[in-house]
Amino acid sequence: MIPIRVLLSSTKRITPLNEASAVSPKKRVVVLLSGNGSNLQALLDQEPDYQYKIVGVISNLPGAFGLERARQHKVTAMELDHNVFSSRTAFDQRLAVEVDLFEPDLVVLAGYMRILSPEFVEHFIGRLINIHPSLLPNYKGLGTYRRALADNKPKHGCTVHFVTPELDSGAQILQASLDIRPDDDEESLRRRVQIMEHRIYPLAVHLVSTGRVQLRGNGALLDNQLLDPLGYQLREDALDAPELQ
Repeated sequence: MIPIRVLLSSTKRITPLNEASAVSPKKRVVVLLSGNGSNLQALLDQEPDYQYKIVGVISNLPGAFGLERARQHKVTAMELDHNVFSSRTAFDQRLAVEVDLFEPDLVVLAGYMRILSPEFVEHFIGRLINIHPSLLPNYKGLGTYRRALADNKPKHGCTVHFVTPELDSGAQILQASLDIRPDDDEESLRRRVQIMEHRIYPLAVHLVSTGRVQLRGNGALLDNQLLDPLGYQLREDALDAPELQ
């Protein structure tokens, strides 16, 4: 485990009156990102419809536009430049401290382009999720659109999963697929997949925030039932899932 330095340990967060009076207070979410933040924007835009509240956004890259998106929504935005740290371990230890200060119920990776250390992942295990632009377990890592097209795959998509120490290998929650068209190139395929990402990621954050989805061992549970290893399946032309709302 990371030797987390507990800051403000004697201070208990005071629950606002409007939150205390709510039947089910929204869960606190911290988002980690490295770039434009289009998935963050989707999370922010759909926040009123779901049971989560984004309380902080941290970027490892100074000037990432995702930070500006956060500020426009009055969400605390923080730059934590990984280049000024002596090692990945040192950076992740500091990152864990900063995340913990927000007292999050869930940590969401939204275009966060660094591999997290095992210690960081273990510290937030079961409370850390990611969205990946492929139909996992196919095409882990980068270049998923190019690789799928080069292999003449009939389908592509995106997957929301719990984060574990092994890259893009945690228990899968939701997976949305589409048929690759003959005229698709990397850019058109990226646009189509991102439209699906912006629909299913807020839903997945909601499901984890409400406790309907939980990590159990190597699998994910939905309403206490073990999900298929590929996750709950959705399609480009059928992203609405009333049973998940």
